[in-house]
Amino acid sequence: MKVSIEQVKTIAEGGGNLTPPESEVDASVIRLIDKELITETVSAVVAMPDRDGLVEDLKARIAAGTYRPTSEEIVDVMLRRAVVDRVR
Repeated sequence: MKVSIEQVKTIAEGGGNLTPPESEVDASVIRLIDKELITETVSAVVAMPDRDGLVEDLKARIAAGTYRPTSEEIVDVMLRRAVVDRVR
């Protein structure tokens, strides 16, 4: 899954903690927060470009020998993925 720069910025600015500690709210509030998160996630997934098309394009470029990501692109994706994985 590709992680956007906006997602990383949100997490870096303290937006990674999506729910308060359970001791501070009751279960109904937690369920409400989860519902909002699920709705937001579903909307984001629906808005994403066709993954199958992207994968096929990458496979074709790799097979043709024309897929050559820069080292900066590789590092950028690795760092963004690491940040998001820590928040989970």
